[in-house]
Amino acid sequence: MISRSFLLFAVAALLFTSCRSGNSREKGFFLYNESSGIASLDPAFAKNQSIMWAVHQMYNSLVEVDEQLRIKPSLAKSWDVSGDGLVYTFHLRGDVFFHDDACFPEGRGRRMVADDVVFSLQRIMDPSTASSGAWIFNDRVKKEGGFIALDDSTFQLTLERPFPPILGIMSMQYCSIIPKEAVANYGAGFRSHPVGTGPFRFVAMEEGQSLIMRRHEQYFEFDSAGRRLPYLNGVKVSFYDSKATEFLLFRQGILHFVNDIDASFKDEVLNKRGELRKDWEGRIRLSKHPYLNTEYLGILVDSLNPLVKASPLRFRAVRQAINYGFDRRKMMLYLRNSIGIAAESGFVPAGLPSFDSMVVRGYQYNPLAARKLLAEAGFPNGKGLGEIRLLTIPIYAELASYIVRELEELGLNVKVEVVQKSLLLEQTAQSQALFFRGSWIADYPDAENYLSVFYSHNPAPPNYTRYKNPAFDELYERALLETNDSARFRLYQEMDNILLKDAPVVPLWYDEVIRLVQPNVKDFRPNGLNLLELRQVEIE
Repeated sequence: MISRSFLLFAVAALLFTSCRSGNSREKGFFLYNESSGIASLDPAFAKNQSIMWAVHQMYNSLVEVDEQLRIKPSLAKSWDVSGDGLVYTFHLRGDVFFHDDACFPEGRGRRMVADDVVFSLQRIMDPSTASSGAWIFNDRVKKEGGFIALDDSTFQLTLERPFPPILGIMSMQYCSIIPKEAVANYGAGFRSHPVGTGPFRFVAMEEGQSLIMRRHEQYFEFDSAGRRLPYLNGVKVSFYDSKATEFLLFRQGILHFVNDIDASFKDEVLNKRGELRKDWEGRIRLSKHPYLNTEYLGILVDSLNPLVKASPLRFRAVRQAINYGFDRRKMMLYLRNSIGIAAESGFVPAGLPSFDSMVVRGYQYNPLAARKLLAEAGFPNGKGLGEIRLLTIPIYAELASYIVRELEELGLNVKVEVVQKSLLLEQTAQSQALFFRGSWIADYPDAENYLSVFYSHNPAPPNYTRYKNPAFDELYERALLETNDSARFRLYQEMDNILLKDAPVVPLWYDEVIRLVQPNVKDFRPNGLNLLELRQVEIE
């Protein structure tokens, strides 16, 4: 229950917001809250959702991802790929202009050219930038001559070796195109004074208060009727750190949407089937869409690690028994209000083009199969197995406890140990966690991003389980050389099936984007990467 004193505080905050919002509440502004704040507006540091959402409004990359997670043109109108898969030649639009800003002569934004692409991508790799995205080109793009401007409208990218998912990487917010004048003019202050080509231009940012953006009048995109995008006049982001305050502001119609539903309001808004409760119908809209995030339990399987040598989890049959030993569908129904899809296929989530639950068949609840596997491993009904510790973070403690109770029915002695996120990350990176809760959110929309987590030549991260299988590695390397999408997808599926058999992970669920949206917001479309797409949004 929410206390009366809290409600009074929330209402006071609401009234204060209403009075001070001024110009930001003018007609045609889209308002949302970012409870975690926005650490930077520099695309080179677009490592989390809050930064990516803001960056996506103010910048563009050469290519982008459509609603079906297919690569489509953006700043590049087309591209060619050499026969050996090493050279990508991008042909740039000629009608793209940077936002008007004081860093340019007379404050007028100039036309974007290929030199801007070279500057932007080289800046990510420059150690002095210290970009969190520096890894995206490591061992992929040639160190010398990897980025070249052939002329103002032609940019060339050269790889060390073929890597078909490179276009997905080029769609990431890290690869947003920026002008060198802005970086030179603002220096370290560029993080709070962005200049891009995107549909909205930066106006002001008050730390801890709000971010305001206005429509870019020279934005290059038009709709099918010839109307210039975006339709909105602007965007305002507030920074209330309380999800309760955020939800109350949404209820009052001050915020246009809420991303995800805080656990404290979940049962108030949704029934167990994940539908709006009757008293909310007609007042708000519920939007659900597959999200490229796999929630899982990881198991350390490095046979040379002393911790693994002494652990019952070193036996594949025990790991398989755990996968069979709990009901994912019941877990989703009662603990998640049906938000997400029970992970009864592989590690690659629903929503990706290569996903096929008929080809990659995972684990469903089967206690008889689990007991048989335990007996085959020499632990009938769990006897002699010893204690197994499952490490998780506080917000997933209830889910972990549910799984443990189910496994107890098989005779498994699993104990939940709740630790802080920073400690769990440290222990998994140093191969000190035997059994742990994890999640993998796609960096780019290709199953390779998920399967790379288990490539034995990759360190931890991303290979937190220290999985090593020569057959898997051989398929992974073949997939990187395969330019035919259908053939590559078949290799991905074969790799996923190998993973399921070896069971270094216990897939839990494939996530979903869930949004509560005001009825007067039109064309607010979700996508598998959970990007905030506002170019075609209108407010009635």
